[in-house]
Amino acid sequence: MTQSSINSTKRDRITTSTSGSTLADILERVLDKGIVIAGDISVSVGSTELLTIRIRLLIASVDKAKEIGINWWESDPYLSSQAVSLVESNQQLLEQVKTLQEEVRSLKAIAANQQPISESSKSSESSESSD
Repeated sequence: MTQSSINSTKRDRITTSTSGSTLADILERVLDKGIVIAGDISVSVGSTELLTIRIRLLIASVDKAKEIGINWWESDPYLSSQAVSLVESNQQLLEQVKTLQEEVRSLKAIAANQQPISESSKSSESSESSD
């Protein structure tokens, strides 16, 4: 074997990191190790927030994600079946708040109408007692 044939044989055996990897190998490696991409985009003018976009991307097996403590999908109501019931509950609460606010306004109006009457009756009582 000549020196040039040895060098060409060595070159043929040198592999790059991607030459022996198939898509299945790469996917297995990613799922085993996991990739998390997270970010928030917020647009605001002064102290008024106009738009917020929350980006959460997790590429991992569920077991790996739980192992590293990432389980936000378990408690996020918008990713569960609770989302519809939470929206309905929120709507009912908003209606109750509106009703309570109307009742408070009417009670304040009644109290404001009764206050001058009680003051005038107090002044008439005090003038009668001074006589």
